[in-house]
Amino acid sequence: MLHVIGLGLGDATDVTVKGLEIIRTCDRVYLESYTSILSVGLKDLEEFYGRSIVEADRELVENNVNEILPKDGKENVAFLVAGDPFGATTHSDLILRAREENINVKIIHNSSILTAVGCCGLQLYRFGETVSIPYWIENWRPNSFYEKIISNRQRDLHTLCLLDIKVKEPTLESITKKRKEYMPSRFMSTSEAAAQLLETIKERSEGIQDEMGLCESSLVIGLARVGWEDERIVAGSLKEMTLVDLGPPLHCLIIPARNLHPLESEFITLYTCK
Repeated sequence: MLHVIGLGLGDATDVTVKGLEIIRTCDRVYLESYTSILSVGLKDLEEFYGRSIVEADRELVENNVNEILPKDGKENVAFLVAGDPFGATTHSDLILRAREENINVKIIHNSSILTAVGCCGLQLYRFGETVSIPYWIENWRPNSFYEKIISNRQRDLHTLCLLDIKVKEPTLESITKKRKEYMPSRFMSTSEAAAQLLETIKERSEGIQDEMGLCESSLVIGLARVGWEDERIVAGSLKEMTLVDLGPPLHCLIIPARNLHPLESEFITLYTCK
């Protein structure tokens, strides 16, 4: 059987009791290492779980998945995921591949950023489509995320913006020359995301008078390391957020609905930029 186990958002102790019991009995244990991070490293997880763990990067999971799947009907494999197993589409593909091979799959759920963002005081049922904000490079500046944000605002819904993560990304040279070289890891900050969003607004010529659109004075909320001991939440204008330093990753950005419930407004004042 393949066990896909969510580890939650913080450290080694966030795993569920059920998940921990399974990890300790599996023949092989893998840790997916490229869609998110925990506050502790691989060695800390191994010490707490009492098991050796193989780090599974993007290349292994997406291109060599058969190396992970159980080899026969008696073998049990644990595939560990920060957050919840269905927080990334990659894990859905892994599960489908396993079932194509007639391998039984068991899912152990855990907390996810998709629900933990409620810590900022916004009501979860009022969130619309989640968007991803990618890093821009010189000749590639995608901004389709902006249209989705506007669509949510038109329905008076909040938008959770997940920010780009670059872990073990191959360099352009390594792709063209078929030589394995990787760029340094990068994690987009809320200030970088806010700056890209402001540039997108300017490019789209959205004016301050457009109540459905965004402007530099629009309210946004920055969150960092949700579920960790040093979690941070800051609310302020989009322009202010470009100057806010929330520290180390992981970060995410929320664009609230135009009209807030009184309880939401009161809660957000706890995090307003001073």
